[in-house]
Amino acid sequence: MRTGQICLSNGSVLAGRAACATALAERLRGLLGLNGLGPGSALVIERCGAVHTLGMRFSIDLIFLDRAWRVVRVVRNVSPGRLLVWGGWRAARVIESETGCLAVEEVQANDSLVWNDEINSETWRAK
Repeated sequence: MRTGQICLSNGSVLAGRAACATALAERLRGLLGLNGLGPGSALVIERCGAVHTLGMRFSIDLIFLDRAWRVVRVVRNVSPGRLLVWGGWRAARVIESETGCLAVEEVQANDSLVWNDEINSETWRAK
């Protein structure tokens, strides 16, 4: 799993500690089994237009993105046990974070986000 940061187009950091799930097993597992992510942490799931929160232990905020990393939809405070949250026809990836741990209120539809690779990739799944 590759790690990095997610920044807003103005350069401010949205998620200082992010992981990107690209392999099928990583994408299927997502945040299942975790007790939380903590402040400034997020998971990007590639090739994902919808998510569920069945079996989750905490509420999450979702930012659905298109292929160019433009925001398609923002969904806040999705509680555990939801069967489906859809990002829309253009959604190609999703950013998942624990509710209240990212400044999701600063993100709006059509904003552009940027992925910055991080050199030091320690154990992201520490929690």
